[in-house]
Amino acid sequence: MAAVPSFLFLLIFLSSSPHLSLSLSQEQDALLKLKRSLSPADNPLDNWDPNTSPCNDKWAGIVCNQDVVTGLHFANMGLSGNIDVDALKDIPTLRTINLMNNKFSGPIPDFHKLGVLKSLFLAGNDFSGEIPEDYFSHLTSLKKIYLNGNNFTGKIPESLTQLTKLEELHLESNQFTGPIPKLKPGVLNSLDFSNNKLQGPIPETLSKFDSKAFDGNEGLCGGPLKSSCKPPPTPSSPPPKSPSKSPPESPSTSPPSIPKKKEEDRKSKTIIIVISVIVGIMVLLLLFVLLTKKRRKREDDFNVLGKEQIVDGHRNVQEKVVEVHIPSTTNRSVGSTNESNRSVEVHQSNSRKGGGDSKKGSSQGKNGMNELLMVNEEKGTFGLPDLMKAAAEVLGNGGLGSAYKAVMSNGFSVVVKRMREMNRLGRDGFDAEMRRFGRLSHKNILTPLAYHYRREEKLLISEYIPKGSLLYVLHGDRGISYSELNWPTRLKIVQGIACGMGFIHTEFASYDLPHGNLKSSNILLKEDYEPVLNDYALHPLINPSNAAQSMFAFRTPEYIESQQVSPKADVYCLGIVILEILTGKFPSQYLSNGKGGTDVVQWVQSAMADQREQELLDPEIASETDSVDQMLQLLMVGADCTKSEPEQRLDLSEAIRRIEEVQA
Repeated sequence: MAAVPSFLFLLIFLSSSPHLSLSLSQEQDALLKLKRSLSPADNPLDNWDPNTSPCNDKWAGIVCNQDVVTGLHFANMGLSGNIDVDALKDIPTLRTINLMNNKFSGPIPDFHKLGVLKSLFLAGNDFSGEIPEDYFSHLTSLKKIYLNGNNFTGKIPESLTQLTKLEELHLESNQFTGPIPKLKPGVLNSLDFSNNKLQGPIPETLSKFDSKAFDGNEGLCGGPLKSSCKPPPTPSSPPPKSPSKSPPESPSTSPPSIPKKKEEDRKSKTIIIVISVIVGIMVLLLLFVLLTKKRRKREDDFNVLGKEQIVDGHRNVQEKVVEVHIPSTTNRSVGSTNESNRSVEVHQSNSRKGGGDSKKGSSQGKNGMNELLMVNEEKGTFGLPDLMKAAAEVLGNGGLGSAYKAVMSNGFSVVVKRMREMNRLGRDGFDAEMRRFGRLSHKNILTPLAYHYRREEKLLISEYIPKGSLLYVLHGDRGISYSELNWPTRLKIVQGIACGMGFIHTEFASYDLPHGNLKSSNILLKEDYEPVLNDYALHPLINPSNAAQSMFAFRTPEYIESQQVSPKADVYCLGIVILEILTGKFPSQYLSNGKGGTDVVQWVQSAMADQREQELLDPEIASETDSVDQMLQLLMVGADCTKSEPEQRLDLSEAIRRIEEVQA
């Protein structure tokens, strides 16, 4: 008898939920129709099984919320074909379509039929042709539109002006022509029209955006651009009507006729106008030359001079002489002392002096333009003259700028980072952040020593760590350092990274991204393989338009899906580093185009689903069979940190606890 109520309950449940099974079947059918319209390069949609659920069985590229399909995330899948938009109409919960960096071509698909879309990402394909004027009329819920990197032509659709909720609009690197529509500024906070063929004045409603958003359009003027718009020509007055009757004129005594005189006046005016135009062009050319020289002088502020091959113990490097030229703010007479030629002693100190308020070692100048401001004196004090000429290696270029190793006259080595795109804060705000960094003290954190501020760029100086980055040791020439990366060493590195991240998340708990750029190239290794974290907590300093391009936290699934970041993005980045260390593979997640490397997240998930976890381990450590269980224990932490949904990831404190529990 006990079975009867259970059976009745099952019948009641099934009969009361017809819409659930209908909705699931409808989504499956719609997605399978869509799949048939696509031409995948490497079958990335292979796990779309009609007998499974798109959400519960995690179909590739499908984003779900509470077991309903809300997004298509097909970025970097090598897809092409004619997208069956009518099939997508059967998924009323669809809010996001992401087809970035694929091989689609032809006219823009009929996504305007999907009136509830909130995000449309079509960047990095080969779509072409004109977009109909009324294309966006029924897409009034759209918040994000990314059409950049295609071959669209014609005018920018006027219907974009109807989107009152639009937050981000990227149309750069197309072939759009004509004027820019008068978009409603409202909540619009990210915009890029650069590298098109647009013409005419920039609407006043868009003047708040940086001039870079309009670069590469020779016909644009006004707004944030330096070129002002020419006033429209005034209509010329009609010639006076000649009288109906004119008295006869004597051919020998009459003066020149009135029409002939007007013709001469017109010629004179034309000549004057032509001369004025020529003079104006010459003045503009002169100004252009002067501005170009000035800009080149600024670009040469950190010149790399000379070149000589040397051999380091582990790799070939190019030794170069780096000369830092800081423009003078005052005119000096010939007999005045040239500060750059003075020698400044670098005082080494064994006692910890901390950072904060000292300006020792700085070379003073008007308005602080020539200052190198010390924020931490633990390694002594030094000034700009010590960096004016120093033998140095060019360490490389990253998303945030260039890095150089500079060896000063007393043998002390520093890294000089030349940072651009750091104008989010003014001088005082930037100084406060630098001094806050200078006060940090933790064994797994690289504390900056000094900085130099200029509006165009900043120089950040920190101690040089000889062994280099984790990225180089793992994926470089695989020399002595790589052979020393046994299991205890790798575990030590992971635990040190976790410890440093815990410190950063405590110190910068109020930040959306306490670190924001955790990856193996920003993890330096001391001689004993103790890791130190670099390039942390810079998000508040970086221009918003550049942050997404230069910081790894902006390549997390939630940012790609909905352009949202949070402290959980740091957890995802930590998980990527853990998987990188355990597998020895270079993560494709580090690459902006997704081409190259290994998708460590997908690889790990697939292997775990098939219970092939041990195959994931780097052969260099898998041979240490006594520790395989501990390796898999840490692998699980990495997998739990890289869940696609932020709320499903571990909290950082939980991740740290589990990492510390792993024993070598």
